[in-house]
Amino acid sequence: MTAERYNARESEPRWQRLWDEKAIFASKNDDPRPKYYVLEMFPYPSGRIHIGHVRNYTLGDVLARFMRAKGYNVLHPMGWDAFGLPAENAAIERKVAPKAWTYDNIAAMKKQLRSIGLSLDWSREFATCDPSYYKHQQKMFLDMLRAGLAEREKRKLNWDPVDMTVLANEQVIDGRGWRSGAVVEQREMSQWVFKITKYSQELLEALDGLDRWPDKVRLMQRNWIGRSEGLLIRFALDAATTPAGESELKIFTTRPDTLFGAKFMAISADHPLAQAAAAKNPKLAEFIADIKKIGTAQSIIDTAEKQGFDTGIKAVHPFDPNWKLPVYVANFVLMEYGTGAIFGCPAHDQRDLDFVNKYDLGNVPVVCPEGQDPKTFVITDVAYDGDGRMINSRFLDGMTIEAAKEEVAKRLETELRALPGEGRLAPVGERQVNFRLRDWGISRQRYWGCPIPVIHCPTCDVVPVPDDQLPVTLPEDVSFDKPGNALDHHPTWKHVTCPKCGGKAVRETDTMDTFVDSSWYFARFTDPWNETAPTTPAVANRMMPVDQYIGGVEHAILHLLYSRFFTRAMKATGHIDMTEPFAGMFTQGMVVHETYQKADGSWVTPAEVKIEVAGNGRRAVLMATGEDVEIGPIEKMSKSKKNTVDPDDIIASYGADVARWFMLSDSPPDRDVIWSDERVQGASRFVQRLWRLVNESAEIAKIAGNKAAPAARPATFGPEALALRKAAHSALDKVSSGIERLHFNVCLAHIREFANALSEVLAKGDKPAPDLAWAVKEAATILVQLFSPMMPHLAEECWVVLGQTGLVSEADWPQIERDLLVEDSVTLVVQVNGKKRGDVTVPRAAQNADIEAAVLALDAVKAALGGKPVRKVIVVPMRIVNVVG
Repeated sequence: MTAERYNARESEPRWQRLWDEKAIFASKNDDPRPKYYVLEMFPYPSGRIHIGHVRNYTLGDVLARFMRAKGYNVLHPMGWDAFGLPAENAAIERKVAPKAWTYDNIAAMKKQLRSIGLSLDWSREFATCDPSYYKHQQKMFLDMLRAGLAEREKRKLNWDPVDMTVLANEQVIDGRGWRSGAVVEQREMSQWVFKITKYSQELLEALDGLDRWPDKVRLMQRNWIGRSEGLLIRFALDAATTPAGESELKIFTTRPDTLFGAKFMAISADHPLAQAAAAKNPKLAEFIADIKKIGTAQSIIDTAEKQGFDTGIKAVHPFDPNWKLPVYVANFVLMEYGTGAIFGCPAHDQRDLDFVNKYDLGNVPVVCPEGQDPKTFVITDVAYDGDGRMINSRFLDGMTIEAAKEEVAKRLETELRALPGEGRLAPVGERQVNFRLRDWGISRQRYWGCPIPVIHCPTCDVVPVPDDQLPVTLPEDVSFDKPGNALDHHPTWKHVTCPKCGGKAVRETDTMDTFVDSSWYFARFTDPWNETAPTTPAVANRMMPVDQYIGGVEHAILHLLYSRFFTRAMKATGHIDMTEPFAGMFTQGMVVHETYQKADGSWVTPAEVKIEVAGNGRRAVLMATGEDVEIGPIEKMSKSKKNTVDPDDIIASYGADVARWFMLSDSPPDRDVIWSDERVQGASRFVQRLWRLVNESAEIAKIAGNKAAPAARPATFGPEALALRKAAHSALDKVSSGIERLHFNVCLAHIREFANALSEVLAKGDKPAPDLAWAVKEAATILVQLFSPMMPHLAEECWVVLGQTGLVSEADWPQIERDLLVEDSVTLVVQVNGKKRGDVTVPRAAQNADIEAAVLALDAVKAALGGKPVRKVIVVPMRIVNVVG
């Protein structure tokens, strides 16, 4: 038995070098074994990995190592999501080239990732900023352009007038640009879009088949796609009140039942009717200019104060020609949603209620909750959006909401009115299905992104870059001295000749949204060596879909939705033959830590703080000065509050295996894990315990022979050896099924339980009989293989100690002997006249007569019968016994 401590600092780099030398994690595309594709969302190369990366990639690595041991050809690649604004910001702040900054960060993070001991196929590595990658992205853009899945259209966008760039909704903060602080404007600009809306219904319906996705993620996607069934209603306008004699206003509503509660109409500032009215009303034009400054983000619009301007235009109620509704231009109505116009029923919509309360338009409730007296039911500050019966609604009174919707639809479908400018008759109401989902705008006015491969010619208009001229690469001699897009003011890069007519032309200077880069990288990993096409379809079709995808829930909507669309687009253009990219989806929780704050309000890192336990409380002091530090709440780790833990420090102090074990053991993987130095130290102690346990087992295992002359398996096993073998195979069964279900913390609990069972056998200290020695060797070997996916370096070291050949990382997963999982006894529930009175444990092979005798001998049964004779005893095999008295 060795007295040495396990030395992770010496062991881990040695095994990592050996894995690399043997390239044992490199998968082959022509491997005949069944494939298994496990992928964690690839990182942005910020320069440092954080502890959340350790958790994310460890989860995937455990699964990859397990499936490899189970005999699968495992694809487990890694790359870099490398384009984006942070590189441009670094270029501006540090006076470095975005390319140099990015690749330096990749090198640093790759070194860190290697230190975790991940079983990655680094031969497939790429960065999305590699021209060899985005060349194929440009090719697919052109394929999608030809297929009608990409087009150029005018859109309302957030424009930063100082930085001279379009901003995403998330970059508009309180109506100002996140970087410049300038008041953001809404501008109509041409931009490239992907026609994701062509797949709205398909993307929605296919969610039902993604049964290995979290329900919450599927719900988030359903809500984002936002299918709604309703009625398109043509409201007549009082032509005498319209700027140019307009005769109707179309609205889409999902609540036609509430028409008799209408108090106003509202239109978007961009609605043609609003624009026509503003041309004749300077005050309206000024109002429209003001509300356009809040940006286009729905979240901003929803929370902004509701504002409106009465245009003086009147709309006619579809069921009453004498009922005129005022038409407002409102800041909460967007042209991009529905028809850009609504009718407002304030009693049953909070937004509308806030609006009418501000402008004193009043409200009339038209849905009354069951059990409420309609005569006394009023609405003041809170709208009622629940179920009930129709009131104050003329011919709808007394109906349910659904019946009222149907009645309104039937009546308006049969009422005909001439279409403006056409003369032909059309229904006033038409059933319609609408989607919240909008086409994906991919144009970004920035340098560090994938160039959009089109040329603008004054004669030929938009001309695709010929395929043989791809990739359109980014120039490296760029300047960020001027605001806006460095490509747009580059002196030479954008000036080209038209491929069609040979005349002077300019390149598209917008680059693609970085979501495009990450919407197909998983397909590229299947054959990143193909220089002529984005994929090798035969290989991609065999290796995909990704069997298990792992990443944060913050990407549950856009990234996953765009990837699902892009896979369909790749199918439509012949690059792949499937529609869903990810068969299984898992969203891991965050790593969180309490915060520490000095008296002056400044934050300090956990490494600077010492925690002292005093009585039932805890006290934090700054180690450098001894001053008290306030212990704050447990929060997501962030640089701003300095409650981060550096993975390099943890690995240097304890080793990668300890970090991996802690990340897996402390919490279910889909929940947040609270970082705890004490529990990390506990994981470190457990590593040393396993090391001692395996070494002790190895000494006993020598009785069972060595690898040169192993002892034969005993013909029979005594009670102690049999009990140990049952514990080993029970743990093997539970851990195997636990890994498959990603219940890693449960697996680790079973490993600890099994280690305890083995430790109890070894603690007896007697020289074991040959059958027990054989069982100890088997148990120790199984134990090492069970923890090898979680702590691979320790497992390799223990594998050598046990005298095994080769690497444990290449060993097959142990076979479960199912007969050892069968218990010799069974516990049955005992009932008397249908009421539970206790349990009885009997041999599994016991006959009914023996079971009856054991049950009737129970004191609880005798007491329940109270001396009454037993009429019959019903035995339900392996489950229950019911005594009828």
